[in-house]
Amino acid sequence: MILGIDTSLGTAVAAIARDGEVLADEQSANPLGHAEVIGDLLRRATVGAPAPTHVAIGMGPGPFTGLRVGIATARVYALGRGIPAVPVPSHDGIALGRLLSDALTGTDTGRFAVVTDARRKEFAYSIYEGLDDDGLPVRVSDAQLTPRDDLDARLDDAGARRYEATTVSAAMIALAAARALDAGRTLAGSEPLYLRSPDVVAAHAPKRVS
Repeated sequence: MILGIDTSLGTAVAAIARDGEVLADEQSANPLGHAEVIGDLLRRATVGAPAPTHVAIGMGPGPFTGLRVGIATARVYALGRGIPAVPVPSHDGIALGRLLSDALTGTDTGRFAVVTDARRKEFAYSIYEGLDDDGLPVRVSDAQLTPRDDLDARLDDAGARRYEATTVSAAMIALAAARALDAGRTLAGSEPLYLRSPDVVAAHAPKRVS
C-alpha cells in the first residue's frame, strides 16, 4: 500500500494499492489550517487499510508553510514506520489525474499547462504533453512562476492550453509514485518546490551592547 500526502493546495491524504486501486481518499479544500486537519485525515485514510510500504510526498510548488506541514508529516510518518518516502511534484499528480480522466472519455488532451495559484498576483505552472511508456505525465517544462497578467502569453508561446487546479489528489500523487517505483525512476528531489524565498528569514546576529 502506498500512502499519499499533499498540502500544496488544501490538505489531502490517500491510500492506494500498488496496482492503483484507491483504498481511501480524504481531503480538506481549505488552503489554510493544514496542521489542524492533517492528523485526522491521516487517521481516517489509514483505518482499515494494510500497512503502507511507501509514503508519497507532494513536493509542490506551493506556499512555504503549507508545503512544510505536509512534507514534515510525511517524512516523520515514513521514519516512524521505517519505510521509504517518495517525492513527487504536485503538478505531476494533477497532470496524471487529467490525462487519465481524458483517456477514459477518449478526449485528446494535447499539450497543456497545470496552473495553480502562487499568491502575490502570481501563478505557478508546469507544461505537460501525454503519458510516457511508464504511464507517467511527460513534463515538457518544470514548475515556474509568472505574473498573472503574463501567463496566457507564455502559454501561447509554448502552445499549451491552460488547466487551472484548485486541489491536488493525494491518490494521484501516490499513483505517480507507484508507477515511478515500478519503472525505477525518480520524479523529484528531496527539496520542496517553493519557487520563491519564504517571507521570514533568519535574523541578523544581535548587536553588541557596550
